[in-house]
Amino acid sequence: MIELNTENFDVELINFSEKPVFVDFWGEKCEICKALMPGVEDFEKKYGDKIKFTTLNTTGFRRLAISQKVLGLPTMLIYRNGVKISSITPDKISTLEDIENFIREVYDKM
Repeated sequence: MIELNTENFDVELINFSEKPVFVDFWGEKCEICKALMPGVEDFEKKYGDKIKFTTLNTTGFRRLAISQKVLGLPTMLIYRNGVKISSITPDKISTLEDIENFIREVYDKM
């Protein structure tokens, strides 16, 4: 997964138009985030042909996360042509299955 930061955010996400971009917003103190991460990385292998997978550590890039209206962790967003088209927030994430269903909503339409 590509690690986003303030220097590559526009290139890798906002200006990217080849396919939708999945962003996993996580933090170093978020134990749920860290527990889910290996499974989310596996989704890249499964769905990476149609969706680009990225990650953003909010610990170092809090303002960037806030600019995307990420207020809780874990939060995952999917963008198309730089515009947010789908989101899943902490209140909707209990298992990897929840995340996979979120990804499939976009993937199956492509």
